[in-house]
Amino acid sequence: MARIIHALSEIAQDYDALFCDLWGCVHDGVRALPEAVAALQDYRANGGSVVLVTNAPRQRASVQRQIEELGVPADAWDSIATSGDAARAALFTGAVGRKVWFVGQPHDEVFFEPMKLIEDPVAIERVALDEAEGIVCCGPFDPHAHPDEMRPQLEAAKARGLPLLCANPDVVVDRGESREWCAGALADLYEHMGGRSLYFGKPHAPIYDLARRRLTALEKDIPDARILCVGDGIATDVKGALGEDLDSIFIAGGLAAAETKTEKDPDPDALHAYLQREKIAPTYAMGKLR
Repeated sequence: MARIIHALSEIAQDYDALFCDLWGCVHDGVRALPEAVAALQDYRANGGSVVLVTNAPRQRASVQRQIEELGVPADAWDSIATSGDAARAALFTGAVGRKVWFVGQPHDEVFFEPMKLIEDPVAIERVALDEAEGIVCCGPFDPHAHPDEMRPQLEAAKARGLPLLCANPDVVVDRGESREWCAGALADLYEHMGGRSLYFGKPHAPIYDLARRRLTALEKDIPDARILCVGDGIATDVKGALGEDLDSIFIAGGLAAAETKTEKDPDPDALHAYLQREKIAPTYAMGKLR
């Protein structure tokens, strides 16, 4: 069973870098979480490096602007790796063709801005579904509508053999007290219908490769044994860490707060039962990042 800890400081000395999730750990979609910010500031003040690893379907600069608006200060992190950047690299190298049907909200359209790191990028054209060679999904048109409402469009896409590029593998997030559907819910539905979805964020390898490159850019040569992943997504943050052979802290008071009966700390029996049902074993568990 995962070891329950009460504060990051209990184990901080064992790790030189954190790959830390954002939504549900450092902010709740509405505002920064003060205890989490303080924990990251303290970790960095003692020599640790923090890479914020997020399934946000946008580029790093866009996420940086967002967290500044939410009140996450610059001294709480060193760099950012986004699912959006990992997916955009695939888009501009032709992973789903040149003509794409876009599924997302207006604020997600920054996904299509040019990417300087790609030499000779594919010229992408946004078109209607019946003209598309592939799909770019940054999230549902309406995050409160059940994914099944898009089944007719996905059936049409599957019939034409269109690949779906999923810019955010998260299935749901909590914005304050409201739960919203994410791109991962549509990608999962498409796969269950027989379509092909391509993933680049947690728990898949490309975003961890990007996070390691972010550490290298900081001139940090840190072995995997000294990297700790932090997140509240059992199927994204924890599963991804296990797939990369990295240690992890499961933040039980996020998406699984009800299942783990987490108030300040998770209930040990409820946590154990939840992890058994999910068939997954994080290294540590704690209520909230603090």
